[in-house]
Amino acid sequence: MANPDFEIRRHILVGDTADIFLQRAMTILRNENINPVVVLEFSSPQKGIFCGISEVKSLLGKILPETGSEAWALEEGEDVGANEVALRITAPYGSLGLYETAISGILSSNTGWASAARDCVNAADGIPVVTLSASRVHPDVSATVDYASIMGGCVSCSTTQGARLAGVTPSGNMSHGLALLMSDTVTAMKAFDKHMPHEVPRVAIVDTFKDEAEESLNVARALKEKLRGVRLDTPKERGGVTIGLVKEIRSRLDQAGFDHVEIMVSGGFTPDKIGEFVEANAPVNVFGVGSFIANSSPHQYSANICEIDGRAVGKRGRIPGVTVNSRLIRIM
Repeated sequence: MANPDFEIRRHILVGDTADIFLQRAMTILRNENINPVVVLEFSSPQKGIFCGISEVKSLLGKILPETGSEAWALEEGEDVGANEVALRITAPYGSLGLYETAISGILSSNTGWASAARDCVNAADGIPVVTLSASRVHPDVSATVDYASIMGGCVSCSTTQGARLAGVTPSGNMSHGLALLMSDTVTAMKAFDKHMPHEVPRVAIVDTFKDEAEESLNVARALKEKLRGVRLDTPKERGGVTIGLVKEIRSRLDQAGFDHVEIMVSGGFTPDKIGEFVEANAPVNVFGVGSFIANSSPHQYSANICEIDGRAVGKRGRIPGVTVNSRLIRIM
């Protein structure tokens, strides 16, 4: 995977996204000339797939002094246990304190998305999963959701920026809109084949106008060996994508000599629904998942000061001092 290039926006760097109590604390500490070296540890009460540390590293690279600071963390995409310290930063508090909100938020959201993606990947039992989450989140975070999903095990995503961050090729098919605008699925797919670069897989959406099995055969006959696959995204108003529908399409394609054509399914897939398809041996080649990943709950990360100028500290109920975790590696 290429090193992701995360943009750290100005409003984060100036502290506009920080909790106001942190801003006020920083003002007081500056006026009182208090700036000790602290050790700050981040952990979550939930287990999952740790994600977001690459973006955090980009932030730390802009705020921490070149000397007198260091950071240790779990690796991106690694399993993280409940209450396990996943990130430890040592630095003067004045360089770090304002960014506790941002760091916690980055880790919380990314770990939630990556963990949801891993649940889908595990349920798919070796069948590739592609994240289609971009249209379910704000565009400012769509690429980050895609990146986190791939860290969780998805093989690809639907946005160019997300794929660039994760070092993969984006995945997509002919759109419903193209079919509607050209009034026919086969006509639209021929135009897709005509104008798209050779390396773009020819994948047709086949639930826009006609019966999915009929439309799959129509585009297969039109494109023959150039057709990579068909995607089923049948809306719930028509019963959604079912195991029986997938099996019928596979049989009809095979009988017509199009056994090379893959079947991708999407539309409301969750780990439970994926598991049902896998258990029934439904001949699915790729699962597309959107809402389940995009709408997943964050894994709440929070920070604790455990050392001040070499002195072990801890708020009431916590054991003072640095928490030993041999799995952490130095990232800065």
